[in-house]
Amino acid sequence: MQDHNSSPNCTDYSMGFQASMYAATYIIIFIPGLLGNSIALWVLWHFVTKKKRAVIFMINLAAADLAHVLSLPLRMHYYLNHTWLFGNFLCQFCFYLKYLNMYAGICFLTCISIQRYLFLLHPFRAQNWKCRYDVAISTAVWAVVGAACLLLPVLRSSSLTNNTNTCFADLGVRQLNQGASIALVAVAELSGFLVPLAIILCCTWKIRQSLQASDTPLQRTNEKQRAWRMILGCAAVFFVCFTPYHVNFPVFMMVKQDVITDCSTRHHILCFHAVSLCLASLNCCLDPILYYFTTSEFQERLFQSAGGNIWRSFINRILNRGRIRATRVGEEEERNTTVLRTYFWTFQRH
Repeated sequence: MQDHNSSPNCTDYSMGFQASMYAATYIIIFIPGLLGNSIALWVLWHFVTKKKRAVIFMINLAAADLAHVLSLPLRMHYYLNHTWLFGNFLCQFCFYLKYLNMYAGICFLTCISIQRYLFLLHPFRAQNWKCRYDVAISTAVWAVVGAACLLLPVLRSSSLTNNTNTCFADLGVRQLNQGASIALVAVAELSGFLVPLAIILCCTWKIRQSLQASDTPLQRTNEKQRAWRMILGCAAVFFVCFTPYHVNFPVFMMVKQDVITDCSTRHHILCFHAVSLCLASLNCCLDPILYYFTTSEFQERLFQSAGGNIWRSFINRILNRGRIRATRVGEEEERNTTVLRTYFWTFQRH
C-alpha cells in the first residue's frame, strides 16, 4: 500500500503501522458498538414513553453511532487486505459517515448537556417544552452537520493519488491556498470543538454548583445527581473521543499542506492523528454505556423488556429445582421413617 502521508523528502518514514491499528480498533469496537447501539435504539424508541430528558437527542446519537458502525466491515476489509474493491462512491460515503458521526455526536452530546441543565435549573420552562422542539433541533443538526461534512470528501480523493484501489487514510488531500486552509481549520475548530466544549464545561460547572447548595430538597437532589451523572458522562465521552483529534487537527493540516517540512515532526503528527481517529471511533461503544448508567428509565425499561423474561425464567428454574429437591428429600425421609418403624416393630416382637 503506497504511502501518501509523507512529503517527497520524507519517504523513509513508513505509516504502514496505521493499517494494523485501524483494523484492530474496528474489530474490537464493531460487535459492542453494533449490539449496544441497536439495543439502545430499540429501548429508547419503543420503551421510553416520556420523550423528555434528552431522549430524542439520545436516539439521534445512537443512530449516528450505528451508521458509522455499519460501515466498519468495509474499513476492516480495506485495512486487512490493503486494497479497495468497492468503487469510489462507496469509499467516499464510508469516509463521509466517519466525520458525520463525529460531528453529529459532538452536537447531540452538547444538546443533551444543555437540555439536562435547563430542565433541572429552570423546571417551569421545561413544563412547556414539547417533544417536537427536540425533533426540530435534531433535524437542524443533521442538516447543518450533513452539509458541512460534504466538504471532506471533496478534499480527499483517490484520483489525487493516481490509484483507485486506495481509500480512507490513503486518500490524497487536495492542496488549498493558505487562506482557505486557515478558514477551514478555524471553522472546524471553533464550531465543531471549542464552542461545544465551552457549553459542556459551563453546564457541568452549573450543575456542580447547584449540587453544592444546602437548601435543596431530597427529591431535587436526586434529580440533580442524575443530571450531574449525565452531563459528566457527556463531558467524559467528549474529552476521550473528540479532544485528541481536534488538538491535533491544525498541525495535521499543516503537514498535509506541506507547511511543516521537518520529517520527524511530520511523522509524530501523523502517528498521533491515526491514534486520535481510533479514539474518535470509540464513542460508538461509550455512548450506550452513557445511556445505561445515567438514565434510570433506560435501565428499568431494558430489564422490564429484554431482561425481564430471562430473569423470570431463571428464577422459575431455581424454584422448580428447589421443589424437586424438596420432594426428593421428603420421599427419602419418608422411606427412612418407614424403615425405622419396621425395625423397631421387629425388635419389639422379639
